[in-house]
This record gives sequence, C-alpha cells and structure tokens, in this order.
Amino acid sequence: MRYVVLDTETTGMPVTDGHRIIEIGCVELEGRQPTGRHYHVYIQPDRKIDEGAIAVHGITDDYLKDKPRFKDIADEFFEFVRGAELVIHNAAFDIGFINNEYALLGQSDRSDLSAHCGVLDTLMLARQRHPGQRNNLDALCKRYGVDNSGRDLHGALLDAEILAEVYLAMTGGQTNLSLSGDGGDEGNGFVSASAVRRISADRAALAILAPTPEELDAHQQFLARIKKASGIELAWND
Repeated sequence: MRYVVLDTETTGMPVTDGHRIIEIGCVELEGRQPTGRHYHVYIQPDRKIDEGAIAVHGITDDYLKDKPRFKDIADEFFEFVRGAELVIHNAAFDIGFINNEYALLGQSDRSDLSAHCGVLDTLMLARQRHPGQRNNLDALCKRYGVDNSGRDLHGALLDAEILAEVYLAMTGGQTNLSLSGDGGDEGNGFVSASAVRRISADRAALAILAPTPEELDAHQQFLARIKKASGIELAWND
C-alpha cells in the first residue's frame, strides 16, 4: 500500500475568503516504511498573507515573490499523489484548499482529489482513540513520544514528516523513523532520501523474549479466573 503523508500552509483561512496554498509538503511511505521520496514546494499565491498566518508558519510575501504559481506545479504534484492513500491531519482543510486550486485552474477532473486518492484523516482517527482529549499534532507527539523539538513554527514538509511518525505510532506502534529535520527550505520539488535522517534498513532485529514457566503458570491462573467469573469457555485459552 502506498501512502502519502501530506500537509499544506496557506495565506489564511477559510478557503471561501479567497485564501490560497503557499506550501505543500509530502512524505511517501510504502506499506509502513519510508521510501525516501518526498515532495516539497513553496507557491506564489498572488495575494497577501494574513498576519495571523505568518505568525503560525513564518512564511512572508517577500519570500514567495519568486516562487512558482500553483499552475506551474499542478501536474507534478498530482502525479506524486495520484493513486495513494493520503494521510492528513484535519483532512477537510487541506483537501478543500487543494480542490480549490484545481478548480481555479478550470481542471474540474482534478477538483475532487478524493476521486483519485484515498483519504485518511488522522484527526478523526485520534478523536476516536482519545475522545475528550487534545488531539492536535503537538499533543499527539507528546502522547506517542514523537520528537517535535524542531517545530518552532509550522511548516508543511516538517509537519508531514512528524505526522508520518505519529500515524505509524497510532496504527501500529512503530515510532522514531527520524524523518524530520535536516533539510533546508530552499528547494522546490522532489527531495532525495539523503536529505533526511532515516532508520537503517539493515538494523538488527528486536530480541524476542520467551515467557518463563512461572509467567506461563500465572497466565493460566489468570485465564482460569476469567473463565470462572464469566461462566463461558474461553476460545483463546490454548
């Protein structure tokens, strides 16, 4: 299964007020392993960035003045994500902005990204698993022990890298992919595997510890107490 963990930064919100995408960051996973392929681009939005948005991500109008417009990257971005399962935190926000960009280009066939990709919303997943708790990205990093110490400001690629680790921790316990961090923010387009720190593919296998006879006996006694209390035969007692 091919996954693309995706995040965007924008000029502000909501999209219905004419706000636009200014940064896209994507991290590719094959199954549950990072492939080393990333997609990262800054975009000239042809409108002013709200001061409140600048306080969140630190991206200024001056920084974007020589960056490509969405129409310049629309094809390469679409090819990168097409057919993948998109993993997004608060997916309605990012998908809404991406769909709007394609709609503004008159590309009606691409203005519903969910017709070309699966979409997995990690915010909805977190709310199901941790009802009544804070489930923003920083809170999830703390909960799952994911290092986000370099996240002084939001950034699409950095947040996608962090979200990839959080997603793997939430869905299977795999953490510390060391995806986040050393790459600069100047380049647009694909980022090579050497730009990020990754787990070595030839790392040693984890040790498997067999239970002792005493532990096995204690386990069987515990199962016997469950059987007695429930009054039913345990199908998993073997």
